[in-house]
Amino acid sequence: MEKQTFEIKDDFYLNGKPYKIISGAVHYFRVVPEYWRDRLEKLKAMGCNVVETYVPWNMHEPQKGAFCFDGFCDITGFLQIAQELGLYAIVRPGPYICAEWEFGGLPAWLLADDTMRVRQAYGPFLRHVEDYFKILLPVLEPFQIQNGGPVIMVQVENEYGYYGDDTAYMEAVRDLLLQFGIAVPLVTSDGPNGDLLACGSVQGALPTANFGSRAPEHMDKLMRHLKSVSGGPQMCMEFWVGWFDAWGDERHHTAGVETNAKDLNELLARGSVNFYMFHGGTNFGFMNGANYHNNLSPDVTSYDYDAPLSEDGRITEKYKAFREGISHYAAVPELSFSTVIKRASFGECQVDGKVSLRSTLSDISRPAESPCPLPMEKLGQNYGYTYYQTTVSKGEAVEKFRLIGANDRAIVFVDGKPVMTLYDRELLEEYEVNWRIGGGLELGILVENMGRVNFGHMMDSQRKGINGAVLMNGHSHAGWLNYPLPMDNESLDNLNYSAAWRAGVPAFYRVTLRIKEPADTFLDMTGWGKGCVLLNGFQLGRFWEKGPQKRLYIPAPLLRAGNNTLVIFETEGKANETVLFAGEPKLE
Repeated sequence: MEKQTFEIKDDFYLNGKPYKIISGAVHYFRVVPEYWRDRLEKLKAMGCNVVETYVPWNMHEPQKGAFCFDGFCDITGFLQIAQELGLYAIVRPGPYICAEWEFGGLPAWLLADDTMRVRQAYGPFLRHVEDYFKILLPVLEPFQIQNGGPVIMVQVENEYGYYGDDTAYMEAVRDLLLQFGIAVPLVTSDGPNGDLLACGSVQGALPTANFGSRAPEHMDKLMRHLKSVSGGPQMCMEFWVGWFDAWGDERHHTAGVETNAKDLNELLARGSVNFYMFHGGTNFGFMNGANYHNNLSPDVTSYDYDAPLSEDGRITEKYKAFREGISHYAAVPELSFSTVIKRASFGECQVDGKVSLRSTLSDISRPAESPCPLPMEKLGQNYGYTYYQTTVSKGEAVEKFRLIGANDRAIVFVDGKPVMTLYDRELLEEYEVNWRIGGGLELGILVENMGRVNFGHMMDSQRKGINGAVLMNGHSHAGWLNYPLPMDNESLDNLNYSAAWRAGVPAFYRVTLRIKEPADTFLDMTGWGKGCVLLNGFQLGRFWEKGPQKRLYIPAPLLRAGNNTLVIFETEGKANETVLFAGEPKLE
Protein backbone atom coordinates (compact mmCIF):
# COMPACT_ATOMS: atom_id res chain seq x y z
CA MET A 1 0.00 0.00 0.00
CA GLU A 2 1.14 3.53 -0.70
CA LYS A 3 1.03 6.21 1.96
CA GLN A 4 -2.59 6.98 2.74
CA THR A 5 -4.66 8.92 5.24
CA PHE A 6 -7.15 7.80 7.85
CA GLU A 7 -9.12 10.30 9.92
CA ILE A 8 -11.89 10.31 12.52
CA LYS A 9 -14.37 13.15 12.17
CA ASP A 10 -18.15 12.75 12.06
CA ASP A 11 -17.33 9.43 10.38
CA PHE A 12 -14.25 7.37 9.57
CA TYR A 13 -12.49 8.70 6.47
CA LEU A 14 -10.01 6.76 4.36
CA ASN A 15 -8.17 9.00 1.90
CA GLY A 16 -10.84 11.63 2.41
CA LYS A 17 -13.83 9.36 1.77
CA PRO A 18 -16.28 7.89 4.32
CA TYR A 19 -15.24 4.38 5.31
CA LYS A 20 -17.23 1.62 7.02
CA ILE A 21 -14.98 -0.58 9.14
CA ILE A 22 -15.95 -4.25 8.97
CA SER A 23 -13.29 -5.88 11.10
CA GLY A 24 -12.58 -9.22 12.73
CA ALA A 25 -10.35 -10.12 15.66
CA VAL A 26 -7.53 -12.57 15.03
CA HIS A 27 -4.90 -12.87 17.76
CA TYR A 28 -1.63 -13.77 16.06
CA PHE A 29 -0.31 -15.21 19.33
CA ARG A 30 -3.13 -17.79 19.46
CA VAL A 31 -2.47 -19.17 15.96
CA VAL A 32 0.60 -20.95 14.59
CA PRO A 33 2.34 -18.51 12.22
CA GLU A 34 2.10 -20.98 9.34
CA TYR A 35 -1.70 -20.50 9.45
CA TRP A 36 -1.83 -16.70 9.68
CA ARG A 37 -2.32 -16.31 5.95
CA ASP A 38 -5.13 -18.86 5.87
CA ARG A 39 -7.02 -17.16 8.69
CA LEU A 40 -6.59 -13.70 7.17
CA GLU A 41 -7.64 -14.90 3.70
CA LYS A 42 -10.80 -16.30 5.26
CA LEU A 43 -11.37 -13.01 7.10
CA LYS A 44 -11.22 -11.12 3.82
CA ALA A 45 -13.40 -13.67 2.05
CA MET A 46 -16.14 -13.16 4.67
CA GLY A 47 -16.25 -9.51 3.58
CA CYS A 48 -14.05 -7.88 6.23
CA ASN A 49 -11.71 -5.04 5.30
CA VAL A 50 -9.84 -4.77 8.64
CA VAL A 51 -8.18 -7.19 11.07
CA GLU A 52 -7.98 -6.33 14.77
CA THR A 53 -5.46 -7.76 17.21
CA TYR A 54 -4.28 -7.32 20.76
CA VAL A 55 -0.57 -7.26 21.64
CA PRO A 56 0.32 -9.41 24.70
CA TRP A 57 3.05 -7.78 26.79
CA ASN A 58 3.81 -11.06 28.59
CA MET A 59 4.67 -12.76 25.30
CA HIS A 60 6.79 -9.93 23.93
CA GLU A 61 8.72 -9.32 27.18
CA PRO A 62 8.64 -12.70 28.99
CA GLN A 63 11.43 -11.57 31.30
CA LYS A 64 12.25 -7.99 32.20
CA GLY A 65 14.37 -6.50 29.41
CA ALA A 66 14.28 -9.68 27.27
CA PHE A 67 12.11 -9.06 24.21
CA CYS A 68 10.68 -11.46 21.63
CA PHE A 69 9.45 -10.57 18.15
CA ASP A 70 9.71 -13.87 16.31
CA GLY A 71 7.63 -17.03 16.00
CA PHE A 72 4.25 -16.53 17.64
CA CYS A 73 5.40 -12.98 18.51
CA ASP A 74 6.24 -11.88 14.96
CA ILE A 75 3.62 -9.12 14.87
CA THR A 76 5.32 -7.42 11.92
CA GLY A 77 5.07 -10.63 9.90
CA PHE A 78 1.36 -10.82 10.75
CA LEU A 79 0.78 -7.20 9.70
CA GLN A 80 2.75 -7.74 6.49
CA ILE A 81 0.46 -10.63 5.51
CA ALA A 82 -2.58 -8.49 6.27
CA GLN A 83 -1.19 -5.73 4.07
CA GLU A 84 -0.42 -8.13 1.23
CA LEU A 85 -4.07 -9.22 1.32
CA GLY A 86 -5.33 -5.64 1.21
CA LEU A 87 -6.54 -5.62 4.82
CA TYR A 88 -6.16 -2.68 7.18
CA ALA A 89 -5.46 -3.23 10.88
CA ILE A 90 -6.51 -2.04 14.32
CA VAL A 91 -3.84 -2.68 16.97
CA ARG A 92 -4.56 -2.78 20.69
CA PRO A 93 -1.22 -2.76 22.58
CA GLY A 94 -2.61 -2.35 26.09
CA PRO A 95 -0.52 -2.50 28.20
CA TYR A 96 -3.51 -4.43 29.61
CA ILE A 97 -5.54 -6.40 27.06
CA CYS A 98 -7.86 -8.75 29.05
CA ALA A 99 -8.50 -11.17 26.12
CA GLU A 100 -9.06 -14.10 28.53
CA TRP A 101 -5.26 -14.21 28.41
CA GLU A 102 -2.98 -14.90 31.37
CA PHE A 103 -2.93 -11.84 33.68
CA GLY A 104 -4.67 -9.83 30.96
CA GLY A 105 -1.40 -9.76 29.02
CA LEU A 106 0.62 -8.23 31.85
CA PRO A 107 3.93 -10.00 32.55
CA ALA A 108 4.01 -12.08 35.72
CA TRP A 109 7.44 -10.75 36.66
CA LEU A 110 5.75 -7.48 37.67
CA LEU A 111 4.54 -9.32 40.77
CA ALA A 112 8.05 -10.00 42.03
CA ASP A 113 7.69 -6.45 43.41
CA ASP A 114 5.68 -6.81 46.62
CA THR A 115 4.33 -3.26 46.30
CA MET A 116 3.26 -3.47 42.64
CA ARG A 117 -0.08 -1.91 41.68
CA VAL A 118 -1.17 -2.41 38.09
CA ARG A 119 -3.44 -0.36 35.82
CA GLN A 120 -3.12 2.91 37.68
CA ALA A 121 -0.88 5.97 37.80
CA TYR A 122 1.61 4.18 40.02
CA GLY A 123 5.18 5.18 39.21
CA PRO A 124 6.88 1.76 39.17
CA PHE A 125 4.17 0.26 36.96
CA LEU A 126 4.24 3.16 34.50
CA ARG A 127 8.04 2.97 34.30
CA HIS A 128 7.76 -0.68 33.24
CA VAL A 129 5.11 0.30 30.67
CA GLU A 130 7.41 2.99 29.33
CA ASP A 131 10.33 0.54 29.05
CA TYR A 132 8.07 -1.81 27.08
CA PHE A 133 6.47 0.79 24.83
CA LYS A 134 9.80 2.32 23.86
CA ILE A 135 10.72 -1.08 22.36
CA LEU A 136 7.33 -2.19 21.02
CA LEU A 137 6.00 1.01 19.47
CA PRO A 138 8.99 1.76 17.20
CA VAL A 139 8.44 -1.74 15.80
CA LEU A 140 4.83 -0.80 14.98
CA GLU A 141 5.52 2.79 13.86
CA PRO A 142 6.47 1.95 10.22
CA PHE A 143 3.22 -0.02 9.81
CA GLN A 144 0.97 2.99 10.34
CA ILE A 145 -1.09 4.02 7.35
CA GLN A 146 0.60 7.40 6.89
CA ASN A 147 3.89 5.51 6.55
CA GLY A 148 2.54 3.13 3.94
CA GLY A 149 1.40 0.43 6.34
CA PRO A 150 -1.99 -1.12 7.19
CA VAL A 151 -2.55 0.19 10.75
CA ILE A 152 -5.40 2.72 10.83
CA MET A 153 -6.14 2.95 14.58
CA VAL A 154 -4.49 2.15 17.92
CA GLN A 155 -6.36 1.60 21.17
CA VAL A 156 -5.48 3.16 24.53
CA GLU A 157 -5.54 0.47 27.27
CA ASN A 158 -8.65 -1.73 27.24
CA GLU A 159 -12.08 -1.56 28.89
CA TYR A 160 -10.69 0.65 31.61
CA GLY A 161 -14.17 1.74 32.65
CA TYR A 162 -14.73 -1.74 34.08
CA TYR A 163 -11.65 -1.32 36.26
CA GLY A 164 -11.33 2.27 37.46
CA ASP A 165 -11.56 5.99 36.81
CA ASP A 166 -7.90 7.00 37.13
CA THR A 167 -7.80 9.63 34.39
CA ALA A 168 -4.13 10.32 35.10
CA TYR A 169 -3.32 6.70 34.26
CA MET A 170 -5.22 6.78 30.97
CA GLU A 171 -3.56 10.05 30.06
CA ALA A 172 -0.15 8.57 30.85
CA VAL A 173 -0.76 5.57 28.56
CA ARG A 174 -2.06 7.86 25.80
CA ASP A 175 0.98 10.13 26.14
CA LEU A 176 3.39 7.18 25.95
CA LEU A 177 1.74 6.03 22.73
CA LEU A 178 2.21 9.48 21.23
CA GLN A 179 5.73 9.85 22.61
CA PHE A 180 6.96 6.68 20.94
CA GLY A 181 5.58 7.30 17.47
CA ILE A 182 1.90 6.45 17.28
CA ALA A 183 0.29 9.02 14.98
CA VAL A 184 -2.83 7.23 13.71
CA PRO A 185 -6.14 8.04 15.45
CA LEU A 186 -6.55 6.67 18.97
CA VAL A 187 -9.62 4.89 20.36
CA THR A 188 -10.84 3.46 23.65
CA SER A 189 -13.35 0.64 24.16
CA ASP A 190 -15.68 -0.01 27.08
CA GLY A 191 -19.02 -1.52 27.94
CA PRO A 192 -21.96 0.78 27.15
CA ASN A 193 -23.79 0.54 30.48
CA GLY A 194 -23.66 2.90 33.44
CA ASP A 195 -20.57 5.09 33.67
CA LEU A 196 -18.24 2.64 31.91
CA LEU A 197 -17.75 4.81 28.82
CA ALA A 198 -17.16 7.93 30.93
CA CYS A 199 -14.65 6.23 33.24
CA GLY A 200 -12.75 4.55 30.41
CA SER A 201 -12.51 7.45 27.98
CA VAL A 202 -9.56 9.80 27.58
CA GLN A 203 -9.29 13.06 25.68
CA GLY A 204 -7.93 12.59 22.18
CA ALA A 205 -9.32 9.07 21.71
CA LEU A 206 -12.65 8.08 20.15
CA PRO A 207 -14.84 6.08 22.56
CA THR A 208 -16.19 2.79 21.17
CA ALA A 209 -18.43 0.19 22.81
CA ASN A 210 -18.28 -3.56 23.45
CA PHE A 211 -21.38 -5.79 23.60
CA GLY A 212 -22.89 -8.94 22.15
CA SER A 213 -26.63 -8.29 21.88
CA ARG A 214 -29.33 -5.58 21.82
CA ALA A 215 -27.33 -3.61 19.28
CA PRO A 216 -29.74 -0.64 18.77
CA GLU A 217 -30.06 -0.05 22.52
CA HIS A 218 -26.31 -0.13 23.10
CA MET A 219 -25.51 1.98 20.05
CA ASP A 220 -27.97 4.59 21.34
CA LYS A 221 -26.05 4.68 24.63
CA LEU A 222 -22.79 5.09 22.75
CA MET A 223 -24.26 7.92 20.66
CA ARG A 224 -25.42 9.76 23.76
CA HIS A 225 -21.94 9.51 25.22
CA LEU A 226 -20.31 10.65 21.97
CA LYS A 227 -22.58 13.71 21.88
CA SER A 228 -21.59 14.55 25.46
CA VAL A 229 -17.89 14.60 24.56
CA SER A 230 -16.33 15.32 21.18
CA GLY A 231 -18.73 13.51 18.85
CA GLY A 232 -17.65 11.01 16.23
CA PRO A 233 -18.79 7.85 14.46
CA GLN A 234 -20.39 4.85 16.17
CA MET A 235 -18.40 1.63 16.37
CA CYS A 236 -18.83 -1.61 18.25
CA MET A 237 -15.20 -2.51 18.93
CA GLU A 238 -16.13 -5.93 20.31
CA PHE A 239 -19.25 -7.53 18.87
CA TRP A 240 -19.28 -10.67 21.02
CA VAL A 241 -20.41 -13.39 18.62
CA GLY A 242 -19.84 -16.18 21.15
CA TRP A 243 -18.16 -16.68 24.50
CA PHE A 244 -15.27 -18.45 26.18
CA ASP A 245 -15.32 -21.64 28.26
CA ALA A 246 -14.02 -22.28 31.78
CA TRP A 247 -13.08 -25.62 33.30
CA GLY A 248 -16.16 -27.13 34.88
CA ASP A 249 -18.70 -25.29 32.73
CA GLU A 250 -21.72 -27.46 32.05
CA ARG A 251 -21.32 -27.05 28.30
CA HIS A 252 -19.36 -25.34 25.56
CA HIS A 253 -20.75 -21.81 25.12
CA THR A 254 -22.44 -21.00 21.83
CA ALA A 255 -24.51 -18.10 20.50
CA GLY A 256 -27.41 -18.38 18.06
CA VAL A 257 -26.54 -17.71 14.43
CA GLU A 258 -29.84 -16.00 13.64
CA THR A 259 -29.59 -13.68 16.65
CA ASN A 260 -25.97 -12.85 15.81
CA ALA A 261 -26.89 -12.14 12.17
CA LYS A 262 -29.76 -9.85 13.17
CA ASP A 263 -27.50 -7.85 15.53
CA LEU A 264 -24.84 -7.61 12.82
CA ASN A 265 -27.32 -6.13 10.36
CA GLU A 266 -28.40 -3.52 12.91
CA LEU A 267 -24.78 -2.66 13.66
CA LEU A 268 -23.81 -2.24 10.03
CA ALA A 269 -26.86 -0.06 9.44
CA ARG A 270 -25.69 2.26 12.22
CA GLY A 271 -21.91 2.29 11.94
CA SER A 272 -18.80 0.11 12.05
CA VAL A 273 -18.08 -3.22 13.71
CA ASN A 274 -15.30 -5.51 14.86
CA PHE A 275 -16.18 -9.18 15.38
CA TYR A 276 -14.86 -10.54 18.67
CA MET A 277 -13.77 -13.11 17.80
CA PHE A 278 -13.59 -13.79 14.06
CA HIS A 279 -11.20 -16.64 14.88
CA GLY A 280 -10.43 -17.49 18.48
CA GLY A 281 -7.53 -19.91 18.22
CA THR A 282 -5.88 -21.63 21.18
CA ASN A 283 -4.51 -20.76 24.62
CA PHE A 284 -1.35 -22.77 24.09
CA GLY A 285 0.84 -23.58 27.08
CA PHE A 286 -0.15 -21.94 30.34
CA MET A 287 -1.46 -18.73 28.78
CA ASN A 288 -5.16 -19.09 29.56
CA GLY A 289 -6.56 -16.42 31.81
CA ALA A 290 -9.15 -16.72 34.56
CA ASN A 291 -12.04 -14.78 36.00
CA TYR A 292 -12.84 -14.32 39.67
CA HIS A 293 -16.22 -13.20 40.87
CA ASN A 294 -17.44 -15.46 43.67
CA ASN A 295 -14.92 -18.15 42.82
CA LEU A 296 -12.00 -18.91 40.56
CA SER A 297 -12.98 -19.66 36.96
CA PRO A 298 -9.92 -20.54 34.84
CA ASP A 299 -10.36 -20.76 31.08
CA VAL A 300 -9.85 -23.92 29.07
CA THR A 301 -7.09 -24.38 26.50
CA SER A 302 -9.40 -23.93 23.52
CA TYR A 303 -10.41 -20.38 22.64
CA ASP A 304 -12.88 -21.51 19.98
CA TYR A 305 -15.33 -18.82 21.19
CA ASP A 306 -18.03 -20.16 18.85
CA ALA A 307 -16.47 -17.80 16.31
CA PRO A 308 -17.15 -17.77 12.53
CA LEU A 309 -13.92 -19.75 12.13
CA SER A 310 -13.57 -22.71 14.49
CA GLU A 311 -10.49 -23.22 16.67
CA ASP A 312 -8.83 -25.16 13.84
CA GLY A 313 -9.87 -22.67 11.15
CA ARG A 314 -12.93 -24.33 9.63
CA ILE A 315 -15.70 -22.26 8.07
CA THR A 316 -18.91 -22.53 10.12
CA GLU A 317 -22.58 -21.80 9.50
CA LYS A 318 -22.05 -18.55 11.42
CA TYR A 319 -19.34 -17.57 8.92
CA LYS A 320 -21.75 -18.19 6.02
CA ALA A 321 -24.53 -16.17 7.65
CA PHE A 322 -22.20 -13.24 8.40
CA ARG A 323 -20.82 -13.32 4.87
CA GLU A 324 -24.31 -13.07 3.45
CA GLY A 325 -25.21 -10.23 5.83
CA ILE A 326 -22.05 -8.27 5.02
CA SER A 327 -22.77 -8.61 1.28
CA HIS A 328 -25.60 -6.08 1.70
CA TYR A 329 -23.11 -3.43 2.83
CA ALA A 330 -19.85 -4.28 1.05
CA ALA A 331 -18.43 -6.25 -1.83
CA VAL A 332 -17.62 -9.82 -0.81
CA PRO A 333 -14.80 -11.51 -2.74
CA GLU A 334 -14.88 -15.08 -3.99
CA LEU A 335 -13.67 -17.75 -1.58
CA SER A 336 -10.09 -18.75 -2.42
CA PHE A 337 -7.48 -19.97 0.05
CA SER A 338 -3.83 -20.69 -0.60
CA THR A 339 -2.92 -22.83 2.42
CA VAL A 340 -3.56 -26.58 2.15
CA ILE A 341 -4.71 -27.85 5.55
CA LYS A 342 -5.32 -31.55 6.13
CA ARG A 343 -6.91 -33.33 9.06
CA ALA A 344 -6.07 -36.81 10.24
CA SER A 345 -6.93 -39.37 12.87
CA PHE A 346 -3.67 -41.10 13.82
CA GLY A 347 -5.38 -43.50 16.21
CA GLU A 348 -4.14 -44.82 19.55
CA CYS A 349 -0.55 -44.62 20.73
CA GLN A 350 0.97 -46.48 23.66
CA VAL A 351 2.70 -44.91 26.62
CA ASP A 352 6.35 -45.99 26.30
CA GLY A 353 7.87 -44.31 29.34
CA LYS A 354 6.71 -43.14 32.77
CA VAL A 355 8.21 -41.81 35.97
CA SER A 356 6.76 -40.33 39.15
CA LEU A 357 7.39 -36.64 39.82
CA ARG A 358 8.99 -37.35 43.18
CA SER A 359 11.41 -39.84 41.59
CA THR A 360 12.74 -37.37 39.01
CA LEU A 361 12.24 -34.08 40.88
CA SER A 362 15.96 -33.44 41.38
CA ASP A 363 16.59 -34.11 37.66
CA ILE A 364 14.24 -31.40 36.41
CA SER A 365 14.47 -28.69 39.08
CA ARG A 366 17.00 -27.06 41.38
CA PRO A 367 15.43 -26.00 44.68
CA ALA A 368 15.82 -22.68 46.44
CA GLU A 369 16.09 -22.93 50.22
CA SER A 370 14.16 -20.48 52.37
CA PRO A 371 12.69 -20.18 55.90
CA CYS A 372 9.16 -19.81 54.48
CA PRO A 373 7.68 -20.89 51.13
CA LEU A 374 8.39 -18.50 48.26
CA PRO A 375 5.84 -17.59 45.58
CA MET A 376 6.56 -18.39 41.95
CA GLU A 377 7.50 -14.84 41.10
CA LYS A 378 10.21 -14.70 43.80
CA LEU A 379 11.69 -17.85 42.25
CA GLY A 380 11.94 -16.20 38.83
CA GLN A 381 9.13 -18.46 37.58
CA ASN A 382 6.06 -17.26 35.70
CA TYR A 383 3.94 -20.32 34.89
CA GLY A 384 3.42 -23.98 35.68
CA TYR A 385 3.73 -25.62 39.09
CA THR A 386 5.85 -25.24 42.22
CA TYR A 387 6.68 -28.09 44.58
CA TYR A 388 7.38 -27.28 48.23
CA GLN A 389 9.14 -29.81 50.45
CA THR A 390 10.07 -29.85 54.12
CA THR A 391 10.64 -32.19 57.05
CA VAL A 392 8.56 -31.90 60.22
CA SER A 393 10.37 -33.31 63.24
CA LYS A 394 9.06 -31.44 66.29
CA GLY A 395 6.11 -32.75 68.28
CA GLU A 396 4.14 -35.96 68.07
CA ALA A 397 1.57 -35.17 65.38
CA VAL A 398 0.24 -32.51 63.08
CA GLU A 399 -3.39 -32.03 64.05
CA LYS A 400 -4.22 -28.75 62.30
CA PHE A 401 -3.05 -27.67 58.84
CA ARG A 402 -3.54 -24.43 56.92
CA LEU A 403 -2.04 -22.67 53.92
CA ILE A 404 -1.68 -18.89 53.94
CA GLY A 405 -1.57 -17.04 50.61
CA ALA A 406 -1.72 -20.08 48.33
CA ASN A 407 -3.02 -19.93 44.71
CA ASP A 408 -4.68 -21.78 42.91
CA ARG A 409 -4.70 -25.53 43.54
CA ALA A 410 -2.60 -27.53 45.98
CA ILE A 411 -2.05 -31.27 46.38
CA VAL A 412 -0.62 -32.12 49.81
CA PHE A 413 1.61 -35.17 50.35
CA VAL A 414 2.70 -36.86 53.56
CA ASP A 415 5.70 -39.15 53.09
CA GLY A 416 4.97 -39.19 49.35
CA LYS A 417 1.30 -40.11 49.68
CA PRO A 418 -1.38 -37.60 48.54
CA VAL A 419 -3.63 -36.78 51.50
CA MET A 420 -5.68 -33.80 50.33
CA THR A 421 -6.35 -31.57 47.31
CA LEU A 422 -7.39 -27.97 47.92
CA TYR A 423 -8.76 -25.66 45.23
CA ASP A 424 -9.59 -21.95 45.26
CA ARG A 425 -11.53 -21.03 48.40
CA GLU A 426 -10.69 -24.35 50.04
CA LEU A 427 -7.18 -22.93 50.34
CA LEU A 428 -8.48 -20.37 52.87
CA GLU A 429 -9.60 -22.92 55.45
CA GLU A 430 -7.89 -24.69 58.35
CA TYR A 431 -8.16 -28.49 58.35
CA GLU A 432 -8.08 -31.05 61.13
CA VAL A 433 -5.61 -33.82 60.28
CA ASN A 434 -3.77 -36.61 62.09
CA TRP A 435 -0.29 -36.88 60.65
CA ARG A 436 2.03 -38.78 63.01
CA ILE A 437 5.51 -37.26 63.01
CA GLY A 438 7.51 -40.12 64.48
CA GLY A 439 11.16 -39.85 63.48
CA GLY A 440 10.35 -37.16 60.91
CA LEU A 441 7.49 -36.47 58.53
CA GLU A 442 8.19 -35.44 54.92
CA LEU A 443 5.61 -32.89 53.76
CA GLY A 444 5.25 -31.99 50.10
CA ILE A 445 2.88 -29.49 48.47
CA LEU A 446 2.40 -29.29 44.70
CA VAL A 447 0.81 -25.94 43.81
CA GLU A 448 -0.52 -25.22 40.31
CA ASN A 449 -0.94 -21.82 38.69
CA MET A 450 -4.29 -22.32 36.94
CA GLY A 451 -4.00 -18.99 35.08
CA ARG A 452 -3.81 -15.49 36.51
CA VAL A 453 -7.02 -13.50 36.66
CA ASN A 454 -7.38 -11.31 33.57
CA PHE A 455 -10.33 -9.13 34.55
CA GLY A 456 -11.46 -7.17 37.59
CA HIS A 457 -9.98 -6.32 40.93
CA MET A 458 -8.11 -9.48 41.86
CA MET A 459 -5.22 -8.60 39.56
CA ASP A 460 -2.95 -7.22 42.28
CA SER A 461 -3.23 -10.49 44.22
CA GLN A 462 -2.15 -12.93 41.53
CA ARG A 463 1.10 -14.21 42.99
CA LYS A 464 1.13 -17.96 42.50
CA GLY A 465 2.46 -20.81 44.56
CA ILE A 466 2.51 -20.00 48.28
CA ASN A 467 2.93 -16.32 49.09
CA GLY A 468 2.67 -16.62 52.86
CA ALA A 469 3.13 -19.53 55.21
CA VAL A 470 2.25 -23.12 56.04
CA LEU A 471 0.67 -23.38 59.47
CA MET A 472 0.83 -26.61 61.45
CA ASN A 473 -0.85 -26.75 64.83
CA GLY A 474 -1.30 -23.01 64.53
CA HIS A 475 2.35 -22.06 64.04
CA SER A 476 4.31 -21.25 60.91
CA HIS A 477 6.67 -24.00 59.88
CA ALA A 478 10.20 -23.00 58.78
CA GLY A 479 12.74 -24.65 56.51
CA TRP A 480 11.59 -25.21 52.93
CA LEU A 481 12.90 -26.40 49.60
CA ASN A 482 11.13 -24.57 46.74
CA TYR A 483 11.24 -26.48 43.44
CA PRO A 484 10.19 -24.43 40.36
CA LEU A 485 8.40 -26.59 37.78
CA PRO A 486 7.78 -24.39 34.73
CA MET A 487 7.27 -27.53 32.62
CA ASP A 488 9.30 -26.10 29.78
CA ASN A 489 11.36 -28.00 27.26
CA GLU A 490 14.65 -27.06 28.90
CA SER A 491 13.80 -28.63 32.26
CA LEU A 492 11.91 -31.65 30.93
CA ASP A 493 14.81 -32.65 28.69
CA ASN A 494 16.31 -34.01 31.91
CA LEU A 495 13.42 -36.35 32.78
CA ASN A 496 14.73 -39.71 33.95
CA TYR A 497 12.33 -42.40 32.78
CA SER A 498 14.51 -45.11 34.32
CA ALA A 499 13.59 -43.87 37.79
CA ALA A 500 10.66 -45.28 39.74
CA TRP A 501 7.02 -44.90 38.81
CA ARG A 502 4.23 -45.44 41.34
CA ALA A 503 0.50 -45.48 40.70
CA GLY A 504 -1.78 -42.86 42.20
CA VAL A 505 0.68 -39.93 42.33
CA PRO A 506 1.73 -37.14 39.94
CA ALA A 507 3.85 -38.53 37.13
CA PHE A 508 5.25 -37.98 33.65
CA TYR A 509 4.29 -40.16 30.70
CA ARG A 510 6.01 -40.38 27.32
CA VAL A 511 4.23 -41.24 24.07
CA THR A 512 5.84 -41.55 20.63
CA LEU A 513 3.66 -40.73 17.63
CA ARG A 514 5.06 -42.00 14.32
CA ILE A 515 3.52 -40.49 11.19
CA LYS A 516 4.33 -40.23 7.51
CA GLU A 517 2.85 -36.78 6.95
CA PRO A 518 1.83 -34.04 9.43
CA ALA A 519 -1.84 -33.06 9.56
CA ASP A 520 -4.12 -31.27 11.99
CA THR A 521 -5.27 -33.65 14.71
CA PHE A 522 -6.83 -33.64 18.19
CA LEU A 523 -5.38 -35.26 21.30
CA ASP A 524 -8.10 -37.10 23.23
CA MET A 525 -7.28 -37.38 26.94
CA THR A 526 -10.25 -39.55 27.95
CA GLY A 527 -9.31 -41.59 30.98
CA TRP A 528 -6.67 -39.13 32.16
CA GLY A 529 -7.23 -36.83 35.15
CA LYS A 530 -5.61 -33.40 35.03
CA GLY A 531 -2.38 -31.95 33.76
CA CYS A 532 -0.53 -30.50 30.79
CA VAL A 533 1.04 -31.75 27.57
CA LEU A 534 4.20 -30.98 25.61
CA LEU A 535 4.64 -32.01 21.98
CA ASN A 536 8.17 -31.99 20.58
CA GLY A 537 9.05 -29.53 23.34
CA PHE A 538 6.12 -27.21 22.61
CA GLN A 539 3.58 -26.63 25.38
CA LEU A 540 0.20 -27.60 23.94
CA GLY A 541 -1.82 -26.69 27.01
CA ARG A 542 -3.84 -28.12 29.88
CA PHE A 543 -6.37 -30.94 30.09
CA TRP A 544 -8.86 -31.74 32.84
CA GLU A 545 -11.40 -34.53 32.87
CA LYS A 546 -14.13 -32.20 34.13
CA GLY A 547 -14.37 -30.55 30.66
CA PRO A 548 -16.08 -29.11 28.72
CA GLN A 549 -12.98 -29.43 26.51
CA LYS A 550 -12.13 -33.07 25.89
CA ARG A 551 -9.47 -32.85 23.17
CA LEU A 552 -6.46 -30.62 22.56
CA TYR A 553 -5.99 -29.16 19.08
CA ILE A 554 -2.65 -30.00 17.43
CA PRO A 555 -1.94 -27.93 14.28
CA ALA A 556 0.05 -29.79 11.64
CA PRO A 557 3.05 -27.37 11.79
CA LEU A 558 3.76 -28.61 15.35
CA LEU A 559 4.24 -32.15 14.01
CA ARG A 560 6.97 -33.63 11.82
CA ALA A 561 7.25 -36.65 9.57
CA GLY A 562 8.69 -39.55 11.56
CA ASN A 563 8.78 -39.62 15.35
CA ASN A 564 7.00 -37.07 17.52
CA THR A 565 7.41 -37.08 21.29
CA LEU A 566 4.55 -36.33 23.64
CA VAL A 567 5.27 -35.65 27.33
CA ILE A 568 2.22 -35.69 29.61
CA PHE A 569 2.36 -34.44 33.18
CA GLU A 570 -0.63 -35.82 35.12
CA THR A 571 -1.26 -34.70 38.70
CA GLU A 572 -4.17 -36.84 39.98
CA GLY A 573 -2.66 -40.28 39.62
CA LYS A 574 -5.20 -41.06 36.92
CA ALA A 575 -3.68 -42.19 33.63
CA ASN A 576 -4.21 -44.59 30.74
CA GLU A 577 -1.76 -46.79 28.88
CA THR A 578 -2.75 -45.06 25.61
CA VAL A 579 -3.79 -41.71 24.15
CA LEU A 580 -5.92 -41.15 21.07
CA PHE A 581 -5.16 -38.82 18.17
CA ALA A 582 -8.61 -38.09 16.71
CA GLY A 583 -9.75 -36.33 13.55
CA GLU A 584 -12.40 -34.12 15.16
CA PRO A 585 -12.55 -31.71 18.11
CA LYS A 586 -14.68 -32.41 21.16
CA LEU A 587 -16.19 -29.51 23.08
CA GLU A 588 -19.22 -30.78 24.97
